[in-house]
Amino acid sequence: MCLMSPSAILSRRTFCVLLAAASGQLCASPSPSAAGFWDTPEKAASFPEPPDSARPYVLWMWMGHNVSATGITRDLEAMQEAGLGGATIFSLSDTVIPWAGAILKSPTPDVVSFTEPWWKLVRHAAEECQRLGLELILHNCAGYESSGGKWITPELSMQEVVWSEQRVTGGASVKLKLGKPAVDPHPHAQFPDCYIPSLGKVGVPIIDARNSYFRDIAVLAVPAEGVVAKEKIIDLSAKMTADGELEWTAPDGPWSVYRFGHTTTGAMIQPAQWDAMGLECDKMSKEAVTFHVKHVVSEIKKFLGDSMGSKSGKGLTTLYFDSYEAGEPTWTPKMREEFQVRRGYDVTPWLPVLAGREVGSADDTARFKQDFRRTIEDLYRDCYWATPGPLAHEAGLKFVAEPYEGPWVPDEVVQFLDFPAVEFWTTDNRFSPSSMEQTMNAAHRLGSRIIAAEAFTSQPQFGNWTEHPAWLKPIGDAAFCAGVNRFNMHHFVQQAFDSKYQPGNVMGQWGIHLGRFQTWWKPGHAWLAYLWRCQSVLQRGEYVAPSQATSMQITTDDTTVPGVEMHSIHRRDGETEIYFVANTAWRSGSVNCSFPIHGRQPELWDPVANTVRNLREFRATVSGIQVTLEFAETQSFFVVFRKPLEKRSLAKVGTDFPALKERTSLEGAWQVSFDPKWGGPETIKFDALMDWSAHPDAGIRYYSGTAVYAKTFNAGRYDSGKRVYLDLGEVKHLADVTLNGKPMGVVWTAPWQVDITDAVRLGQNQLEIAVTNVWANRLIGDEQHPTDFIWQIGEPKFKGGYFMKEFPEWFLKDEPRPVKERFTFTTWNYFKADSPLIRSGLLGPVRVMVEEG
Repeated sequence: MCLMSPSAILSRRTFCVLLAAASGQLCASPSPSAAGFWDTPEKAASFPEPPDSARPYVLWMWMGHNVSATGITRDLEAMQEAGLGGATIFSLSDTVIPWAGAILKSPTPDVVSFTEPWWKLVRHAAEECQRLGLELILHNCAGYESSGGKWITPELSMQEVVWSEQRVTGGASVKLKLGKPAVDPHPHAQFPDCYIPSLGKVGVPIIDARNSYFRDIAVLAVPAEGVVAKEKIIDLSAKMTADGELEWTAPDGPWSVYRFGHTTTGAMIQPAQWDAMGLECDKMSKEAVTFHVKHVVSEIKKFLGDSMGSKSGKGLTTLYFDSYEAGEPTWTPKMREEFQVRRGYDVTPWLPVLAGREVGSADDTARFKQDFRRTIEDLYRDCYWATPGPLAHEAGLKFVAEPYEGPWVPDEVVQFLDFPAVEFWTTDNRFSPSSMEQTMNAAHRLGSRIIAAEAFTSQPQFGNWTEHPAWLKPIGDAAFCAGVNRFNMHHFVQQAFDSKYQPGNVMGQWGIHLGRFQTWWKPGHAWLAYLWRCQSVLQRGEYVAPSQATSMQITTDDTTVPGVEMHSIHRRDGETEIYFVANTAWRSGSVNCSFPIHGRQPELWDPVANTVRNLREFRATVSGIQVTLEFAETQSFFVVFRKPLEKRSLAKVGTDFPALKERTSLEGAWQVSFDPKWGGPETIKFDALMDWSAHPDAGIRYYSGTAVYAKTFNAGRYDSGKRVYLDLGEVKHLADVTLNGKPMGVVWTAPWQVDITDAVRLGQNQLEIAVTNVWANRLIGDEQHPTDFIWQIGEPKFKGGYFMKEFPEWFLKDEPRPVKERFTFTTWNYFKADSPLIRSGLLGPVRVMVEEG
């Protein structure tokens, strides 16, 4: 048993205080006698303390050779400090272009996925997770596609039907030499490309087993032309000798003699290091899937020992299968027997259909194709999905996967998972799910409490070091409303090298770029706290399917403002009704909401501000509780009904969402301090707020990182009982506010304001606002100067950018870099010298606002 050092891990209460600092509020202390989450005192002004199990997770990309024990420890400590719950290791190629790519001259060439040096690093990660109280999940093979490795032989690999054809004229005895089918030696796979060391470039490899491995299925003779009548199909399998010779007295007419067999598809796991690549296992063979899973589990046991097991919830707990892109096989060694049992007839006479012939009639052929497809789906269900779970459980591991798309029926396979995962992207700056509906429906029907998602996967035009929490929020909120309640964020790259090399190692063209070298990593803890709070509520109770009788309804009248885009989801936890309501539009507005709830008090839970309060301006009607909610752009709330309706007097308009009136506008000069390490001036005077990217000083124009704005302002007396807010106007991209030495919290999303009631004072006030932008501008700034390493273009058709061809000598020798004007170091570059800069900084106007009324 590995004990956690008190000095190495924050207590849950201590971390709750840190979350409070991020949000400007304090978390309520849990009552020792509390029986459950909703037993928080009704007067509490903030969310109950979120349980550890509700934390967001990350997909932790180990990029080929470039992994280090020191970097692993620093990554995991950063995750724990940020409030993450755990990480899923994906061991990939050096770079993803999007195929498997290589960066030459790695400082750690001995690290190869699923070899002993790599396993020692996995053990180190598992031990560190136990120390830090984190959960570690391991993808079942190198790459993220899909399940296999060097231990998979051609016999155990994915199979496809192949055939040769010879034409003969009947009416006499014929002697034939039936050769084995000629097969393209390249993989028959969805994504066959990878870096091939012998070529020194990306190409399609040759799989020798495509020609060396072959097993016969049947030899069939059919009429050479037209529709094949079933009674005309002649099985000649018994007449062919081992060396392919066949003697046969053919009936009159032209005939085609087919030699059907099967070989490996040659599909290989992707995108993995060349030395780690192997064949995909046969997903329709229980024997092959069992062999694969047992091999991986035995390696886990061998190298990790007591650092594995799901009972503690820490260390390595879970075996993971990612989304499926391994192609669609057409055979497995037991296909003939399985088809007979499942469909009730022999597949053999129908094999010509696979060669493009029509058998019986068009309807007969279509019926067979449907039966054949259904058999493949059945075998995937019963072999690929039903097999790993028991084997994982036997080893003390959970089995989690993304089964939303592939040659199976998603609705039928979710039952075999400890809990399912889906996937969503940020395509077109919106929530873009990947075929998740069937998986979600099955998970809800089965009562799965957790539905995870590979979250925020981004194409290069959307996730190119320009992403930030405010942009991600409405995309994530839409996913919450779709039913996801645990984010596995894509991605956090393992940073193997020193912190002077930033933004550091990159997965390749895919984003988002979450991690300890992200500019906004530390202020971004406030966003992670938001996700934690949301997930803590959305994992409560059970999902309530949408219906007229249960769902929130939106009504319109003259008081509502058009333009908002509303999404919602309903959960029920005992007698508590929970609605998450989100405006995913970049516009503000008011919405009349009707909840089919009677006799219960509506409460507004704000997961950004971490506040809980009763709503007063509601109407109790025969259809339920009606209330008008006011939303800033991309704002979201929980509306919770957990206690009896309170007696109340009629609330005046503005009670629930009081209007704010400007009291002071902070105009004029600001002192702004930049970090010279990233090219900025130490301190400069801004006569007025402005966009950094428009500044004449190149050190500011191309600056990325944090700059601190300082200003003294005079405050008058405010009415007692009225809340006072600092409204920051436009911020690019996060702002950490300190007033008179007191931390006010991080402002990272609309309504771009923070409550300063308890810190503002009569007279002089000292204000500091630490503003952090994104990496893009500094990376573009570096492109104004010569490179001191070699860029190589990725896959041109994807237009994703450039990757580092090899690590430069000055880096390997830890010498000063030759081009002093360059500040960043990264293995992937999205930008050119003329790429457009990103608006950055505190743009304002900054105003002190007071509640009216």
